[in-house]
Amino acid sequence: MRLLEIIKQAGVGAVEAGNPVAIMFGTVTQTNPLEVSIDQRLILSEDFLVIPEQLTPFTVDLKHSHSYKDGVTEEALTEPVVIRKGLETGDKLLLLRVQGGQQFIILDKLVNV
Repeated sequence: MRLLEIIKQAGVGAVEAGNPVAIMFGTVTQTNPLEVSIDQRLILSEDFLVIPEQLTPFTVDLKHSHSYKDGVTEEALTEPVVIRKGLETGDKLLLLRVQGGQQFIILDKLVNV
């Protein structure tokens, strides 16, 4: 039996070596926690996804006020400024499947798809 298992593992390794990566398309189906659907048959949880910084939310709080000589104070920019929205439900994604299919790198969001 041991020899059969070794032969099977070698065969799997040879197949994976011949197809080390694959480019795939996915859709964000849920954002918290993040889930991505591939071909409506495979749902990837955040544990399997590598998310680059440019696809994460980023806001900056620029709240400040101005005081003038006459005693008037004005509030300016009372709401945080959104620099990046991050991933949202329905976003179409370009993914790179890493050898073995255990991790998927999100390369970018797609437009006009």
